[in-house]
Amino acid sequence: MSENVYATDSYWIESAPGRRHPPLERDVSVDVAVIGAGIAGLSTAWELTRAGLSVAVLEAGRIAEGVTGHTSAKLSVLHTLVYDTLRRTRGAEAARLYARSQTEAVEHAWEISELLGVDCELERADAYTYATGDRYLSAVRAEAEAARDAGLAASFVTSTGLPFEVSGAVRVTGQAQFHPRKYLLGLADDLHARGALLHEETRVTDLDEEDGACRVTTEDGAVVSARDVVVATHYPVFDRALLFARLAPRRELVVAAPIDADRDPHGMYLTPEDRTRSVRTAPYKDGQRLLIATGEKFTPGTGDTQRRFERLTGWVEKHFPGAEPRYRWATQDAFPSDTVPLVGPLHPGARHTYVATGFGGWGLSGGIVAGSLLTALITGREKPAWAELYDPRRVRPLLREAPSLLKQQADVAAHFVGDRLRSPDVDSADRLPPDTGAVLRTPEGRTAVYRDGDGKLHAVSARCTHLGCLVAFNAAERAWECPCHGSRFDPDGRVIEGPAVRPLQQRDI
Repeated sequence: MSENVYATDSYWIESAPGRRHPPLERDVSVDVAVIGAGIAGLSTAWELTRAGLSVAVLEAGRIAEGVTGHTSAKLSVLHTLVYDTLRRTRGAEAARLYARSQTEAVEHAWEISELLGVDCELERADAYTYATGDRYLSAVRAEAEAARDAGLAASFVTSTGLPFEVSGAVRVTGQAQFHPRKYLLGLADDLHARGALLHEETRVTDLDEEDGACRVTTEDGAVVSARDVVVATHYPVFDRALLFARLAPRRELVVAAPIDADRDPHGMYLTPEDRTRSVRTAPYKDGQRLLIATGEKFTPGTGDTQRRFERLTGWVEKHFPGAEPRYRWATQDAFPSDTVPLVGPLHPGARHTYVATGFGGWGLSGGIVAGSLLTALITGREKPAWAELYDPRRVRPLLREAPSLLKQQADVAAHFVGDRLRSPDVDSADRLPPDTGAVLRTPEGRTAVYRDGDGKLHAVSARCTHLGCLVAFNAAERAWECPCHGSRFDPDGRVIEGPAVRPLQQRDI
């Protein structure tokens, strides 16, 4: 492939197209409606179906093509520096319960893969959180101790398989990596065989909660009646507990390059340095491995994404000389203010509605945790010992996370108010070069205008349909992004990613 020419679809999606499932076009009735077909939604649906319940899965796009289809696909219990954080903020027992739940999830993925005979390139690999200098070295040492105290096979090491020196690293043995879309397509095929309803291109826009008789309405007016509803849309599209106040959207970039198998660093590596850097490999063509590097974590709608891609590509080329990236894409996740995902009742008064969100970049093991936990809550089975750790209604930890909450809301307020005061990048659409976008002042209010490569203008309201923040243009991905809660829209205003469920209003210009 020529220099600076990339496949912009995720490698996982390109290499596993999968079957299509029809949109929902009629009213249906089931035991449980699951909104969202990433790993959390499909894991929950699969567990519920195995428990004998009828299930409908409703996905706004295509199965496993959202966050899960753009992940780096590490299935690990080592989540950067989480165990020391939990030990300090919620106590040693919370760290042990987190480790137990995540370990069970990793092993459950192996069990499911073997049970269904899914060829998803599942491999054992050790996981590392490393530092190259002094800034994070003490934190890495503390994490090794906290992870070991939490019951994990963790140790502090000073050498790794990386082609550069590290000052220290936490190593946890026996973790896993896989092809996430192949795994989820295997779940979907089994769901289909068991009679579950799977509907793609079916965006849910409304939820009516009644005691044992919920109603979910789609964009096209079809209604799903269900006793229980699970909202597994990455960022909740229905947020009656105001969970958005406890979630921060973060976007992260990915580049992937083929390398010879003898250059494989044999492990999954992550450092919090340089806005995070993460590396793993996957099986590729002709006996090669695909080096997958992620990093440049940032808030959607802020800064120059193209320059971030260039920095990440430069890092790969520096540390893995000769590696020529052929793929690049981006992913997004919601980071909870107290580091633990929110899995359980949708709000304090909920009896039949549930949520799974806030996986903080670790949605693969977190999604499997959610499937097990939500199935126990819905079926009335005995809850796992770690259920309270994930409960969205938790109060005592909420007090400890107050500084993070306040910072998150201050950032939101700064965008909500400050972006309206900021002068537009250009004063007229006539000044927009091809393939660029900008927010302009027009008689109808702030307007998001994009000029495509053919010179045609596309104009929509710049107010996000979630809570009204102003969007900004991501030129590298040709998308309008909301910096407050992470909603994303295409140049014509169609929703790419929630929590928004309605498109940006069309404007004439």
